[in-house]
Amino acid sequence: MSKLQGKRALVTGGSRGIGAAIARRLAAEGADVAITYQRSAEAANRVVEEIRATGRRAVAIAADSADSRAAEDMVSAAVAQLGGLDILVNNAGILEVGRLEELSVEGIERSLAVNVRAVVLASRAAIPHLGPKSRIINIGSCLASQVPGPGLAVYAMTKAALVGLTKGLARDLGSNGTTVNIVHPGPTDTDMNPATGAGAEGQRQRIALGQYGSPEDIAASVAFLASEDGRHITGAELAVDGGINA
Repeated sequence: MSKLQGKRALVTGGSRGIGAAIARRLAAEGADVAITYQRSAEAANRVVEEIRATGRRAVAIAADSADSRAAEDMVSAAVAQLGGLDILVNNAGILEVGRLEELSVEGIERSLAVNVRAVVLASRAAIPHLGPKSRIINIGSCLASQVPGPGLAVYAMTKAALVGLTKGLARDLGSNGTTVNIVHPGPTDTDMNPATGAGAEGQRQRIALGQYGSPEDIAASVAFLASEDGRHITGAELAVDGGINA
């Protein structure tokens, strides 16, 4: 596979789960990849070594997406180490669960900082480096459009905000040939929402296909949007949720 040969990608939150799968898939398609991590340096380095073993360049960048300066600096670091940037995947995110009146102000602010502000700032920092045929791909959530239970209001709000950002940026950057899209995972088997975890069976029963997705399912869709095959798709929401919102 070499649909992304010569492309340079930054995947935020790429040390584990969906982000790591995206980084591996983009590299498998021929891209050089930078990933960010906050605490999981060992896991990030494993992903980097796996990618380098395939012959692609890879780097890990320490960055706390809650820090507004870090959200911009990580783009500069990726550009410097890869020699440019063609693909930005805004994947890093956190999940704060609890009814609004139960959540702390600090928790709400961190959710907004990581899930929304960091995406805005990373995208803003990336735009000057993006030429024709570049891509911005945001990772949203099936909860952006339907919230099946209590305690998810703030998280759902942050992911819904990315829909507006995606559509607005698609308009702003279309004349440059850059596409901007958002992928909405459903229940996906990661450490954030394991398929064997508490409440997993209830989620599984709502999925039309009857099973959790894998990080590789999300990565495949991101790779498609990043490739030339996705050149005429922009401002779109792509649900990779097994039909949970069907």
